[in-house]
Amino acid sequence: MNPFLALLAKGRRRPLRVFHDEAYRLPISGAESGPAAMETRRADDALHYLLREHALAPDQVINPEPASYEDLARVHTPAYLESLHDPQNLGAVFAVDPSDIYVDELLRTLRLGVGGTVEAAHHALNRKHSVMNLFGGFHHAAPARGAGFCALNDVAIAVASVRAEGFEGRIAVLDFDFHPPDGTAECLGKDGTVWLGSISGADWGALPGVDETLLPENTDDATYLAAVEALLGRMPDVELAFVLAGADVLNGDRLGQFKLSLSGTRRRELLVSRRLGSLPQVWLPAGGYSSHAWKVLAGVGLTLAFDSEEAIPTDYDPLAARMVGISRTLKSESLGNNTFMSEADVAEALGMQRTGPHKLLGYYTGEGLEYALERYRVLPILRRLGFHNLRCVFDRVSPYERARLVGVDATSKKEHVLIELEVDRRRLGAGTFLFVNWLSLRNPRANFSNLRPQLPGQEVPGLGLAREMSQLLTLMAKRLALDGVAFRPSWFHMAWAARHDARFVDPARQGRFEALVRDLKEVPLLEATRALAEGTVKLNGEPYRWEPDEMVRWRDEADIPKDGAAVAVERERCHFTL
Repeated sequence: MNPFLALLAKGRRRPLRVFHDEAYRLPISGAESGPAAMETRRADDALHYLLREHALAPDQVINPEPASYEDLARVHTPAYLESLHDPQNLGAVFAVDPSDIYVDELLRTLRLGVGGTVEAAHHALNRKHSVMNLFGGFHHAAPARGAGFCALNDVAIAVASVRAEGFEGRIAVLDFDFHPPDGTAECLGKDGTVWLGSISGADWGALPGVDETLLPENTDDATYLAAVEALLGRMPDVELAFVLAGADVLNGDRLGQFKLSLSGTRRRELLVSRRLGSLPQVWLPAGGYSSHAWKVLAGVGLTLAFDSEEAIPTDYDPLAARMVGISRTLKSESLGNNTFMSEADVAEALGMQRTGPHKLLGYYTGEGLEYALERYRVLPILRRLGFHNLRCVFDRVSPYERARLVGVDATSKKEHVLIELEVDRRRLGAGTFLFVNWLSLRNPRANFSNLRPQLPGQEVPGLGLAREMSQLLTLMAKRLALDGVAFRPSWFHMAWAARHDARFVDPARQGRFEALVRDLKEVPLLEATRALAEGTVKLNGEPYRWEPDEMVRWRDEADIPKDGAAVAVERERCHFTL
């Protein structure tokens, strides 16, 4: 839709500025597989959707500067700031193994997030309108400690910064994270010019200076929103407000026990926004540990821009949409596919030894694949994880073609294989697919631990890029005019991860898989996949081991076989037990 017509359909857009940086994504490869399974793409996903919906224009997105040491030291002690250079301490804050911490890059991310909140506060006061920072609300960080994925208290630092610039007005901090603002209370609880209001679901005892509302487990929309209205009624007149729009109040959040719906969180934002009116205000994401957390953050932007209750489509995948958009800008010749056959192409087509650079699947040169990985933001993420001098190497492991991405560890200076892919074209049923015989994503800097246990088939921990690689393979199949992507998951956890957009070709095999997912849904994934590998699972009373078989992700949903009845028959026949 034309942007102007889209705005007419939604109503008048109100002034809004958003602080964001690509480095807001935490450079921790195990963040998504740790105890909280953090949603590291949340800021990127929310920004993409807000731009798509014309809630803001590209020139309303501001890249922050990292917070200065002077800013940090206004709140945190010198000894604590020094301790953040130790990966052991940062690992404890983020609940990951210290080997997964690349200190310089993680500190840059944290300082950018704090810098975004500091700049947002000054911007809100100067421009007198709403501002969002898409990475912030680190309310568990105290002057001399960090905790709960919060290393630096960005709100307290922003308050200190505006005070240092001469702002003397009263400030409110409205904290709607599921967990209490213990760190913020320690930083600001004794400051009589700051009012702290919180609604939480965890009883951590009395917090100094906090107007705290504690709600029970399973709190629903109606009860929660009544508490929000009551808290807003108690809020005094202020001249600047910070709002922590926590997404961990959603039903199904891994670290929260409320039962709020997405529409309930949107009504929360509307209540708060309408109460604050034209007051200078800074909105922050705070916690959120479900696949829908980005929708809460995007909902904040829709609220501030349009005062809108319009729901975000349940099936919208912002990562897929971003990567499809990038794909449309990549010309085939930049990837290695020339319109005219070269002498090397002719020789290869005739079965002779190729005299020029090998092309993966007859299409991608090494330089072309590197260019694609750069544009899709894979290589920048790997650099942030501590790998440099990244390059693609092609060869053949008969009958498959192999592509490997290698890079040098910035610390050890050793070169490692980071991504390894074996592929060919394969006919399955009525279609021809990009068949992935092997895909390995490897972070040799990281170690397995109790926080990141080893899965069957793993030699080293992964890179946290499985979703990106899945999308890349789908886009590769489309570019090669194939019907989709096929693979044989060697272990249950691989099929489980692909279950929403791929299925087994054989309907009986799909039926057994669906029965397995159903019957082991209460079993942790690690325990389930190990049990299947070890043969301690039973099917209808008999020992059962995991069955590798072809799974397919079709490009066109119309091509998916209409064999639901056969799948259902086998699913109902099968009953699995541990």
